[in-house]
Amino acid sequence: MSGNDNMKSLEILSEYWGYDSFRPKQEDIVNAALEGRDVLAILPTGGGKSVCFQVPSMMRQGIAIVVTPLIALMKDQVQNLNDRGIKALCVNAGMGRREVELALNNAAYGDFKFLYVSPERLGTQLFKNYVQEMNVSFIVVDEAHCISQWGYDFRPDYLQIGKLREIVDAPVIALTATATPQVAEDIMEKLRFTDKCLIKSGFERPNLSYIVRNCDDKQGQLLNICGSVGGTGIVYVRSRKKTEELAAFLNANGVCSSFYHAGLGPDSRSDRQERWKKDEIRVMVCTNAFGMGIDKSDVRFVVHFDVPDSPEAYFQEAGRGGRDGKRSFAVLLWNATDTKRLRQIASVSFPSLEYIEDIYHKVHIFYEIPYDTGAGRQLKFNLDDFCRHFKLQRQMAYYAVVYLERTGHWTLSEDLDISAKVQIRVDRNELYDIDLPDPKMGALLEVLMRRYTGLFSYPVPVDEDYVASRIGVSVPVFRQLLYRLSLEHIIKYIPNDHATVLFLHHERLRPKNVNLDPERYALLKNSSLERMQKMIDYINEDDVCRSTYLLEYFGQKESADCGSCDVCRSVRKKTAGPQDTAARLVSFINGEKSGEYTLDDIALRFGSATDSASADYAEVLRRLTDDGTVPPPEDE
Repeated sequence: MSGNDNMKSLEILSEYWGYDSFRPKQEDIVNAALEGRDVLAILPTGGGKSVCFQVPSMMRQGIAIVVTPLIALMKDQVQNLNDRGIKALCVNAGMGRREVELALNNAAYGDFKFLYVSPERLGTQLFKNYVQEMNVSFIVVDEAHCISQWGYDFRPDYLQIGKLREIVDAPVIALTATATPQVAEDIMEKLRFTDKCLIKSGFERPNLSYIVRNCDDKQGQLLNICGSVGGTGIVYVRSRKKTEELAAFLNANGVCSSFYHAGLGPDSRSDRQERWKKDEIRVMVCTNAFGMGIDKSDVRFVVHFDVPDSPEAYFQEAGRGGRDGKRSFAVLLWNATDTKRLRQIASVSFPSLEYIEDIYHKVHIFYEIPYDTGAGRQLKFNLDDFCRHFKLQRQMAYYAVVYLERTGHWTLSEDLDISAKVQIRVDRNELYDIDLPDPKMGALLEVLMRRYTGLFSYPVPVDEDYVASRIGVSVPVFRQLLYRLSLEHIIKYIPNDHATVLFLHHERLRPKNVNLDPERYALLKNSSLERMQKMIDYINEDDVCRSTYLLEYFGQKESADCGSCDVCRSVRKKTAGPQDTAARLVSFINGEKSGEYTLDDIALRFGSATDSASADYAEVLRRLTDDGTVPPPEDE
């Protein structure tokens, strides 16, 4: 890359993102992309992946296509870019055909810099038609591990990206936070890299202390953590019900908490997220639906109340703590019940192929779809209703539906936010002669007609917040006005919704013709079991540094022990006597820190009182300050 490009990339970084320099490896990734190379970037959670494709895309003519499976994150990034004065738009599973066509038309013929696309849209003929009219600068693949059959979150729709390269001549920037060496190799092969350029940041998080606790009283341990560690925190649990129960428990014990899961409405989720980011809520108890793309740097602790299924999931979620570089804690609580439950999950997460085919047909029967029909249909899918109808065990049925997605029969889009839609049913000229019962209705219709095209022809998605604010009413009042207009037969009103949708990829197949790919089934099952066993080994480990264990799993063979996890502290406690402890403290405080230090400095170097192995340091420090050997900490 030329020196001019290097200067320009720094200028763009500063102008739009307010940074004077790149983080480690970011500049290497930007340079490789600007040289026109296909590049796979593996950066840990919080490593600044977005900048790695946004900066080079701003420096090249045309529009970058960004493939991501996370609709909430997609919307956040589009909003974030627009707020910075960068034109971006998105196409996702929650949008209707006309909405999609308008967005694709703008991407092809407007001056937009970014088009975010959910992977299931890539294979549609509509997208293929428009993408050939676009001047594509880069194909960006976020969460790139989803393309690998070895990955923990394989999604068949991602395989469409390889086919996209047949009609789009643009380099690929692939990004992920979690990829083993095997997965990284598979990503580059599936994305048809012209030459394999892998840029990988070190996965060390020296300020993040990994703590594993084997305990029967998890709630008591959680309260202890909330009491001994300041700042905000995240508590991950498996079930939606448990988020509510645990948040109620924390609130009852004086810890300001709320809960978050994908079953909440969009307004509720957004409100809780914002209040937590503003520190109005201290602890968020949540499922793994929370956290992806949330930019909050001062999370002091992340607690896993249940053991995750894989090291990938654990590493990514734990990594949301301490992005500001200050001492933070990733605490995993477990007992014998957890390991038993993990093994039970393993038995139900891969039901028999016969059962899976039966679920395939039951879904079509549920929606009264005959053989040889159904391709392209979008079904609002309520798993609980489906299971009740056929008297099915919920968890096993869910995993059967997921496996059918993995074999390409349909796409499951969970918890979509579907916009409200409005169509004006009367002629435009007649509209002005109608005596409306509320003057606000007239103002509402005027705003809709000025803002949206096609209202008289078909239902158009409307931005409820925008229109409500323009006519000076709250969103609930706005919805009530729309409902009343629909009762007057002036408009057709389809309220906003929050639903899971199944997109059928082909006509309903006849029995014994449903290809379930037994080889892939065996591969995925074995891979899942191996990841689960690695997680069980991790919680039982008492000799190997936690950080070293995780880094080695991700292929980083050479790494020093962190010195701050529970294993390292236990080893240190066994080998260091009181005199050694005192000598280390005196050397650090009077030598390295020249007598000026804080308790955070001590925690960063020697551990925190959240771990029993560091209690000796706290006691020795008190004795040393009492007798004047070292000065007291500045924050005491």
